Amino acid sequence: MGEAESVEMNHRQSGRPAVWLGGTLLLVGALLLGLLQIGLYPDADQLDSGYHYLFARWAWTHPEYLLSVWARPLFTLSYSFAAQWGYIGARVFTLGICLLTAQQTWRLARRLALPSPEMVIPLLFLQPAFWELSTGVYTEPLFALLFVIALRLRAEGREFAAILTVSLLILVRPEGFFIGVLWGAWETGAGFLVRMNEAGRGMIPWKKLGQSLFLALGMVIWWGAAWLMTGDGLWIPHNWPPDWNPSSQANGTGPLWWYVLLLPMIIGPFFLPSFIAGMIALWRQRRFALGVSAFLTIFIVHSVLFSRGWFGAAGYARYFVCVAPATAVIALAGWQWLSTFLPGRRRAIALIASLIFCLGFTDLLRHGRDARAIDEMHADFTRVQSATPGSLPVTRLVNSQPYMRIAFDRDHWEMPGLSGDRRQNIEMIGGLASGTLVFWDQETGPDWYHLTARDFTDAGFELMLSREYRLPGRIFGRLRYYPFDARRQTFYILYKR
Repeated sequence: MGEAESVEMNHRQSGRPAVWLGGTLLLVGALLLGLLQIGLYPDADQLDSGYHYLFARWAWTHPEYLLSVWARPLFTLSYSFAAQWGYIGARVFTLGICLLTAQQTWRLARRLALPSPEMVIPLLFLQPAFWELSTGVYTEPLFALLFVIALRLRAEGREFAAILTVSLLILVRPEGFFIGVLWGAWETGAGFLVRMNEAGRGMIPWKKLGQSLFLALGMVIWWGAAWLMTGDGLWIPHNWPPDWNPSSQANGTGPLWWYVLLLPMIIGPFFLPSFIAGMIALWRQRRFALGVSAFLTIFIVHSVLFSRGWFGAAGYARYFVCVAPATAVIALAGWQWLSTFLPGRRRAIALIASLIFCLGFTDLLRHGRDARAIDEMHADFTRVQSATPGSLPVTRLVNSQPYMRIAFDRDHWEMPGLSGDRRQNIEMIGGLASGTLVFWDQETGPDWYHLTARDFTDAGFELMLSREYRLPGRIFGRLRYYPFDARRQTFYILYKR
């Protein structure tokens, strides 16, 4: 199919009221399901969500947060406004980003003239990793939004606008470097091949080479802003996280085929056949090559990084949310191809099964349940503090999980620099001043900092509250024959008078 025919078909499809109504209803359904998740689960499953929120919440108090290599400037700046409405406000903002990403992916599918383009919305939202992150505070969803906007702009022939959008990716996540290199290779390499095919001889695409230089614009802006604000021309290397080095293996290693095993979590177990079929179909048709190569780039890069333990790679499925729109478009191409073999009823069953799987997947995640106990402990301490006004002033909070600090709405800047060195941490907590409050747990605190509640009492802290919790899932955890155990945790609040 030629370009003109594709655009014509796209216009015919986009004019169908049923298509617009179906896509809008799917977006509304995703919105309602996202709000349900926010209501059921006060926190995300991984600690990064809470830390990103805290950086954004206090970014205008500590501008260094806006330059952070770990937190990323554009992400922190974007969330710094929503975070003033609290953790819920930031999570709703993420949901809005994900809905906009779905809408842009829908537009991209229409531009590519794929049949039933509105189906790309569930194929995106019901990717388990995307579903999990859609109501947290993570960098991947914002990356995915910018990525799909760039893909759409390029599909519309607006290559330079797409390049400028891609240049911003490095300000959101490290994967922006690899996508930028890939994009530059496509712009310059594809341009060279086109000119060679048209003219019958090779011609250097000087215009595309010049435009591709703007892929570094985001990095130049970041470096310049850091230099201007701090006076340190090497501020970014100096701010580099210590576990982000080639040999750190800070988060362990895994086999080279690790992400092959995680494909059901990345794409969805019921969408995996459609994704594979879409890969084959698009390869045969020579379509959406940049989107396919972006997915493969992230797949190869993270497979190598995690297998070697380089740069703190942790083997998370959520990294692929960065290219989730491309994954959804590929799956859509396969979804339509499989429709010739599978009747509509079976495809509807696959969608329903995917929704149930995502609900169960979120409900099964254990760490996020701690927030319910943390909220209860915070409320109990507040009552104790109110009963004796002025007797328990809190001048500093030390916590083992970021949600503890979120509950108290305390600046992360006051957190002492605890590390994995137990001896150094013992000395540090021994020197904490009176008025310091400690909110600790029996799992994260010992695992990350090698400190227990007993270490704080030995350092002169008074144990004020201690409680053991059994925390089942919110949806399926209360079923009689649910095969997974409830999470068991113990929390402590200690105070130094």
